Amino acid sequence: MPAYYEIRLSGFGGQGMMLAGAFLTEAAGIYDDKYVVQTRSYGPESRGGASRSEVIISSEPIVYPEVRQPDLVLALTKEACDKYHSDLKKDGILIIDPDIVKKTPKITAKIFAVPVTRIAREEVGKEITANVVSLGAFAAIVDWVTKPSLKRVVLSRSPRGTEALNEKAFEAGFAAGKRILGK
Repeated sequence: MPAYYEIRLSGFGGQGMMLAGAFLTEAAGIYDDKYVVQTRSYGPESRGGASRSEVIISSEPIVYPEVRQPDLVLALTKEACDKYHSDLKKDGILIIDPDIVKKTPKITAKIFAVPVTRIAREEVGKEITANVVSLGAFAAIVDWVTKPSLKRVVLSRSPRGTEALNEKAFEAGFAAGKRILGK
């Protein structure tokens, strides 16, 4: 059976969801040898408005390049959760930051509460790494992209001098994801 996954990463402008989507696309397409498509959408504001990055990962050529019914939605803000969860597959996955998204929607999808912003701030020491923490959690919760590929992209694309910080953020997110899964 071919693998085909539609993913929506969402938050507000400035949280790094576009970059996280690019990392995910590169890891799946270059290092895991999958077919990939990424699209981006910004709110009217460049910072602070709703934004999303959508990625399709497939083991076969992708016929339609837009996410129609995501298998997974990552929502780092209440606005993003409210706006982008509605077309999530019934058996899909919603990953939220429970410190920000206080009320989860009533859906049949699995909901994983990963406090990515708190982990970035308290465990990593830089809130700006929340996007990398979320990628670590993503890698722990689903196996659609391999952990080594995603980590390789995060480290290779990290600005010079921030590699150790981003590795710490990725591993902290991965550990949080595993804890939530009970593994």
